Amino acid sequence: MSKLKLTLVRSTAGRLKNHKACVRGLGLRKTHSTSVVEATPENLGMVRKVSYLLKVEEV
Repeated sequence: MSKLKLTLVRSTAGRLKNHKACVRGLGLRKTHSTSVVEATPENLGMVRKVSYLLKVEEV
């Protein structure tokens, strides 16, 4: 299974509650924080939903 390196590049302030929950579910807290997650269908769905806040790289 491949992995994704996610970096939060935009703030979650003023975003929808569901989008904030997706960001937290991906293990990101503050702006410019980074997390490595498995590329499962569940995680890919969350990444797709908040892609406008993230920088995504394959590891």
